[in-house]
Amino acid sequence: MAKSQKAVTEDRATDGSDITQLRARFQKAMERRRNWIAHWQDCYEFALPQRNAAASNQTNGGKRLDRVFDATASDAVEQLAASLMAEITPPGGGWFELEPGGNVANADRQALTEQLGRAVRILQGHFDRSNFAVEMHQAFLDLVTAGTACLRLEKADLHSPSALRFTAVPLRDLAFEERSDGKMDAVFRKLALTRAEILATWPGAKGLADDDGDDKDAPKRFTVIEAVLPATDRKTGYELCVFREDGDANTNDLIYRDRFDVSPYIAFRWMKAPGEIYGRSPVMKALPDIKTANKVVELVLKNASIAVTGIWQADDDGVLNPATIRLVPGSIIPKAVGSAGLKPLEAPGRFDVSDLVLSDLRDRIRRCLLADRLGQTDQPGMTATEVLERASENARLLGATYGRLQAELLYPLIRRALYILTQTGELPDIPLDGDVVVLRHAAPLAQLPKRVQAGQALDWLSRIAALGPEALAEVDLPVMVRWLADQFGVPDHLLRPSLPPEIAEAV
Repeated sequence: MAKSQKAVTEDRATDGSDITQLRARFQKAMERRRNWIAHWQDCYEFALPQRNAAASNQTNGGKRLDRVFDATASDAVEQLAASLMAEITPPGGGWFELEPGGNVANADRQALTEQLGRAVRILQGHFDRSNFAVEMHQAFLDLVTAGTACLRLEKADLHSPSALRFTAVPLRDLAFEERSDGKMDAVFRKLALTRAEILATWPGAKGLADDDGDDKDAPKRFTVIEAVLPATDRKTGYELCVFREDGDANTNDLIYRDRFDVSPYIAFRWMKAPGEIYGRSPVMKALPDIKTANKVVELVLKNASIAVTGIWQADDDGVLNPATIRLVPGSIIPKAVGSAGLKPLEAPGRFDVSDLVLSDLRDRIRRCLLADRLGQTDQPGMTATEVLERASENARLLGATYGRLQAELLYPLIRRALYILTQTGELPDIPLDGDVVVLRHAAPLAQLPKRVQAGQALDWLSRIAALGPEALAEVDLPVMVRWLADQFGVPDHLLRPSLPPEIAEAV
């Protein structure tokens, strides 16, 4: 856990230069983010309008669909986020394992395996009882739409059923710094909080002057910056500094200072261009087609309204008053004798081509957002080989993104969760160093390569069987059955226990 504010204050004095440097870093990070805001705004407006996490002037409950006429992109974003949730962090659990590393002696591996299995069950139980599924889905929506997402994982209160509490932080509140090794773990978060909220979030917070009184009907809100930065005075750990956005460089601007061993913020990206900090999303790639399809549907709707109501012309003969005419069934429209009356105007063009244009645009949007690739893989009529081939294609398409998510999301997430449970006393300190303990991702997407190998082995076995009993006798079927069980993730208790070598030779 982080040290107390009093202890940190005794360890390190605070002067105005610290606040000046922090504020300068924050302003520089906000300046680097400035060019992205308009891009994020377009992505959210046309692909995920109900969660506009890029605009700071959105009001709760406000209309956000006034400019959206085509729902292809928003539907594809929902499908891709749901597919990522099911393939990487399924709500049913079983998407991570802890195993002994290569430096563990053989005599200790069995005992360590049992201890790690118990730790996985405890940790998975806390994930299941927390709000992880809800907030993780929101983070995946941000990832697919804006290319960058951020989770905050902190310790829950004592009355919560889980020790973990998750929050999907919107991009409008965040600014990041990237280290030379590519880690995006320096986080600035802008918050507008009342005095009571500040004291509840950071007990013992200082720097709120007495003249900043609160009105009971409308408590004053303070704009504060929460900075979680890698510690500079040692190799590990993070510094937490909370300071007011405005003000002079003095000690009163620093509201709170603390230290974390593991950062509570987990920022991750879809893909990243060289030289950039923030990620790029599949919605950004499809944005031209999304805007074009939206405009085409808007024009089609306008043309449809004209086709239904029509455009009319009439002679100004002093008898016909266009302002009083209502084009409803049964109406009688007066006209002068011998005049032409009302005549419909022919439309200057045809919009039949819009169907072809929309079909092509929507296909490209779904292809960019992988909606036609990550759907249900066991549709009726598909053979086992077709299912495996499609699964292999999905693994290829998401290979680079999945590798980035492993490094930026899964490992920091499990490390932070284990750290919280260690502080609560439910688990011992488990080092995820790769030597003593190894973190294995066991989600469906991680199992795809194994299933592809199993499919190839089964195809080979069917070809061997066609050669006759003598060729099939060369295959060690019990060993192959156990290997296939491991490839497909079959529980060990469904297999017969293997006999020790000395008993097997006697039999």
